[in-house]
Amino acid sequence: MLQSLQDTIKSIENGRRLVIAGDEGLLAKLPKGDWIGGSIPYFMDAVGGKITREEVFVHDLTDCTTSATIKTYSVADLPKIAKEAPEHGFSMVIIPAFSEAHLSYAQNAPNYEDIFMKPIFGWISGIHLSDLGKVTPKVFSGATGVALEREAIVMHFKIPEGKNATVNILNVFDQGDGDAITFETEGFEVMDCFVNGKKEKFSEWITKNNLDTKLPLVADYCGAKINVSYQATRESDGAVLLYAPVFKGVEYKIAKPVPDYVSAFQKIVPDNPSPVFTCNCILNFLYSELEGKVVKNMYGPITFGEIAYQLLNQTLVYLEVK
Repeated sequence: MLQSLQDTIKSIENGRRLVIAGDEGLLAKLPKGDWIGGSIPYFMDAVGGKITREEVFVHDLTDCTTSATIKTYSVADLPKIAKEAPEHGFSMVIIPAFSEAHLSYAQNAPNYEDIFMKPIFGWISGIHLSDLGKVTPKVFSGATGVALEREAIVMHFKIPEGKNATVNILNVFDQGDGDAITFETEGFEVMDCFVNGKKEKFSEWITKNNLDTKLPLVADYCGAKINVSYQATRESDGAVLLYAPVFKGVEYKIAKPVPDYVSAFQKIVPDNPSPVFTCNCILNFLYSELEGKVVKNMYGPITFGEIAYQLLNQTLVYLEVK
């Protein structure tokens, strides 16, 4: 829930195991303790989407876990996250947006050893959009009280015997019926693509077909729908910049339009979900104008990317322990 700084300090002092999202200035005032955090001022609360620098969003994971260990991971150490995750538990990962760690995790996580064998969950921290180019996103370690802008922070949680942690992805986007798109290079920047096997300059193809760039590319990964969202076209060379990497050998299609995002999400939210952590994408918040609108039962930070094993875009992800 969203709560005051003072209430959060009390929870930390009482030894609660917390994951906290909020403005960097507030997170910097928290005492050391059993918590990790990431900067962001956008949230989905029970009263609807909200932008605030005056409160923090707190997920208290004490009652569904038995212990936790906080570790910092450099870019070189990121492949160790899954290997060091507990055999019976889950790992909460927070990575600062635009950092080398963010880019490296996005491109390489699917190839990490054991990455899909243990519940790996988390989000990309961000900033208020008016601060772009002025402030860097941060992550915080309650163990040290230090703010980091280059490394990932991870809290490895153990859970009681008889309990299981499950990572869930809600995606309102489906592949459309249009052209099949593939890429010969991987990454966040794309010059050329193949449309139904024919080579095209990607930016020119987007313009020629008057595509709605609010709709992501969608790939089918063995039944899992994975989105890649459009960021911008670089004027100097026409490269298309993306919020998540594309991969070679994967077929993408432009998503079908979603007329009413909130209604679409409510339809796919399972009956009586019991999330212990939830996060949603900043692009969903912006494009669907979620400020003041409620996505019921799914409350948490609005992030610059969601982590459900690998990096995702324009999805809502949640963790259950039951």
